[in-house]
Amino acid sequence: MASKQVVYMNQGQGETSYARNSRIQNAEQKRLKPMIEEAIADLCGTTSTCALLSTKIVVADLGCSSGPNALALVLIAIDAIHSHCLQFLQPPPEVCVLLNDLPDNDFNTVVKSLVALRQSNNEPIVLTGVVPGSFYERLFTSGSLHLVCSSNSLHWLSKAPEDLTRNQIPVYDIDEHTRLERRPMVIEAYAQQFRKDFTCFLELRAKELMPGGRMVVSLVGRDSGVIAPEFSHMWEFIAQILSVMVSEGAINKAKFDTFYVPFYEPSDKELREIIQDEGSFSISEMRVHGPQSGPLDSALMVPSRFVNMTRAVFEPVIVLHFGEVMDEFVRTLERRWSVEGIMQDDFARSPRPWVAVSLKKA
Repeated sequence: MASKQVVYMNQGQGETSYARNSRIQNAEQKRLKPMIEEAIADLCGTTSTCALLSTKIVVADLGCSSGPNALALVLIAIDAIHSHCLQFLQPPPEVCVLLNDLPDNDFNTVVKSLVALRQSNNEPIVLTGVVPGSFYERLFTSGSLHLVCSSNSLHWLSKAPEDLTRNQIPVYDIDEHTRLERRPMVIEAYAQQFRKDFTCFLELRAKELMPGGRMVVSLVGRDSGVIAPEFSHMWEFIAQILSVMVSEGAINKAKFDTFYVPFYEPSDKELREIIQDEGSFSISEMRVHGPQSGPLDSALMVPSRFVNMTRAVFEPVIVLHFGEVMDEFVRTLERRWSVEGIMQDDFARSPRPWVAVSLKKA
């Protein structure tokens, strides 16, 4: 993921690291395979780009994070390019793979993966690089990219909603009546911040992609055709746990009232409207799908696995604001998940679908 805030996934290879707790994200990356293959086929078959692509192609993954998922999308693209070259008996182009995330990302493991990729003697020829920085800022030279991919990242905002922080409005009031009264306003503030951020993202990528360039992205979202339950956003889920800790005296209420998780799940309708209003891209395909069923679902029902997955993503931003409170956070989460059963009911009522979209620069 990549926002302007100091936000990153849990580093290293430990039990609560992102590297060991990102199988759901990897499953979503694999679902993007047909979209990426279609984008490569389109790029290689376009008259205006095929001459250039016969010699080189530049692929960027924005918000690559770390661990085994860091190379997943670019490897799909490399395989698609290789298959195209074999099918049409073309010489392989030079492929430049660029991985981006915030400077605090665990780039040590990312760089080791890139070195292994370069030494694997893959065809086509692969050149690699790391580009630290926020994808809400310029990252590449104008017209230099052919394909941009991003998964599990764009639901992170560049910052907390300005309307809330400026007016000192808590994202989740301890008082239930006040919380329910303010909830529509809070959700709208998050929606407006996402609109600003995603519009900025599209404008920047439009400058960096060559004419006819392609972009394939996916993020945690919502299905506009489904009525949202009471707790439909991940920031509400995290705030629920923290609010219990406030009531039990584990964290300070004033500190809690100034905590905002910069995370928003847009609906497919919201995404479509923003893309159309910004105007730099046409939508080749958009789809909404729920989490994959099977072993991953079963794993989530194991309290320790669910806790580790939650910590892998949200521990850094929680600790940055509250300090070392994760032991109590884990105890509270485990209690509400396995003993009281409250969290399981919430997740059963509000599964987290994914929104995937394939775009073409106008």
